Amino acid sequence: MTSRVTLISPAITPSLRRARFDDGDSIEDGAAVRAGSAALSLPAAARVFASPSVRCRETASALGLDASEDRELAGLDVARWRGRTLDEVGAAEPEAVARWLADPGAAPHGGESVRELCERVTRWWETTGSAEGRTLAVVEPEVVRAVVVHVLGAPEAAFWRVDVPPLTATECTGRSGRWNLRVGHILASPGDVSGR
Repeated sequence: MTSRVTLISPAITPSLRRARFDDGDSIEDGAAVRAGSAALSLPAAARVFASPSVRCRETASALGLDASEDRELAGLDVARWRGRTLDEVGAAEPEAVARWLADPGAAPHGGESVRELCERVTRWWETTGSAEGRTLAVVEPEVVRAVVVHVLGAPEAAFWRVDVPPLTATECTGRSGRWNLRVGHILASPGDVSGR
């Protein structure tokens, strides 16, 4: 049984632009237009999902996708850090941020640790994500990181080493135990090879 999973990161938002922990803001107008122009480049899929965040739902809509919201694909819960920039949190709680970035089991913000996120995303991957046929999912960048760590069998400490630019596709093809990975493919409108 072969599975094909395309994970699409959300279009740019003010939060992403400012390195601010998601606070529910909408995607930028220009980003919505760009997503709309890239809609025809997406393959047909048997299943389409989206993280429950505003930016993922709006990106899915701009891409013309009728996505089912899946709580298992929610972004990392950073609890009391939500809406603050990484610089703000780093200035106020430098030891906490350092611990959070170094230890996948740490959750000094009072929310979810990277390890807990990876475990949650792995549960989704092992059931829904690796079903036969094609799956499209518009998901938070940290969900993409968790999938990459899982399919490569990388340690959780590698989580922060994966960059996930806005409106890019990460494709996994294969079956349980053996995956091929294509990372950071820029979504582009038909005929636009640059994606810009």
